[in-house]
Amino acid sequence: MQKHILGKSNQDVSALGLGCMGMSTDYGSPRDRQEMIALIRAAVERGVTFFDTAQVYGPFTNEGLVGEALAPFREHMVIGTKFGFEIDPETGQRRGLNSRPEHIKQSAEGSLKRLRVETIDLFYQHRIDPDVPIEDVAGAVKDLIREGKVKYFGLSEAGAQTIRRAHAVQPVTAIQSEYSLWAREPEAEVLPTCEELGIGFVPWSPLGQGFLTAKVDPAMAFDTSDVRSWFPRFTPEARKEATPAQIALAWLLAQKPWIVPIPGTTKLSRLEENLAAVAIELTSDDLREIESAASQITMQGARGTGQERYV
Repeated sequence: MQKHILGKSNQDVSALGLGCMGMSTDYGSPRDRQEMIALIRAAVERGVTFFDTAQVYGPFTNEGLVGEALAPFREHMVIGTKFGFEIDPETGQRRGLNSRPEHIKQSAEGSLKRLRVETIDLFYQHRIDPDVPIEDVAGAVKDLIREGKVKYFGLSEAGAQTIRRAHAVQPVTAIQSEYSLWAREPEAEVLPTCEELGIGFVPWSPLGQGFLTAKVDPAMAFDTSDVRSWFPRFTPEARKEATPAQIALAWLLAQKPWIVPIPGTTKLSRLEENLAAVAIELTSDDLREIESAASQITMQGARGTGQERYV
């Protein structure tokens, strides 16, 4: 497995990580715990060293799942988790955003226990809290880093100016935002800011909530309205070499060496399919053709949940 470095941190991680959210929430009923532990460990066996979770996934149960699965391999793994929501301890319902410093520090203690670690590798603010200055958020995480409870600070769905303000207080190691062939917003300001400041970038939903994963039968013909009819790697001659999901991931990996996608899955076959994307090298001609085709597509509907906004 190839390795990428998260910004200027010198922390290397596998070129592809594993998003674990769907194992516990948001994509139907939670999957069987033991099966998901086995899947996470299968990822480790295949060279994955970067795993993504959050307090709100479950809530809390996904952190526990990841912590249990990775406990035997902890020394060699990098786990990213996220804070920033007020969660009702009785019902598990979100009660809005909460990034007050005291809440960040309290929630860190819970994540440490559930992940079974002494230090959280990468602690992201899950969403920007408009009621709490980002300088206060960065200061709280800086305190946790000083105490040895957190190693690196990250932000999710943050705008360029917010990133700069946070980075001035505590260096930001990684930004996590939606980015894929059908969600290109980070290219305008966020990616250039990351490059300038030496910050890694972690695309969530790199396969477009599954839109970019369609399985292709070798005999399948695409209508001209289907994006895959335009992509060079989706021609009949190329279909034996790569799936749509692999091309979508290979495209992301070709953008910058400090980008580390975290595709999620609950199936071993999809895990293996996704990881094989690391070996695919898109030529400059491939990338130009993909860009040309993508530029002709008009996306309908808001990205993600429809609530994501760079702040």
